[in-house]
Amino acid sequence: MRELKIGFLQQHNVEDIKNNIERLAEGITNLAQRGAELVILQELHNSLYFCQTEDVNKFDLAETIPGPSTGFYGELARELGIVIVTSLFEKRAPGLYHNTAVVIEKDGSIAGKYRKMHIPDDPAYYEKFYFTLGDLGFHPIDTSVGRLGVL
Repeated sequence: MRELKIGFLQQHNVEDIKNNIERLAEGITNLAQRGAELVILQELHNSLYFCQTEDVNKFDLAETIPGPSTGFYGELARELGIVIVTSLFEKRAPGLYHNTAVVIEKDGSIAGKYRKMHIPDDPAYYEKFYFTLGDLGFHPIDTSVGRLGVL
């Protein structure tokens, strides 16, 4: 059995999404340079955690999968030769949104995804306002670094 080097990246985000993504790219690159073969990003990493209020304007943060973020992180994964697990606000269809983890293979392709099934609705966690329950079930995702159980 071989050793797998994993990098976890969690950062303090700001309102400027472009700045967050640039800093994430720097962090991912740093982890890859230090030997990480698999990099896992924090939940909903592109923006501030927006589920602390119910605000219809926040739906503008959602994107399709594939889409801009999977393209960006896919290119980064390809350039660095690593697998990346992202967490995106998915716009599946008008009025249908998910909190989705996307596994990006080291060739830049999407290896698989998981749509969050446990959606909290507690003070400061108004996720049910934004997200529909996942519909993909619990299935491992095969990658070049191994089989991942992503939740």
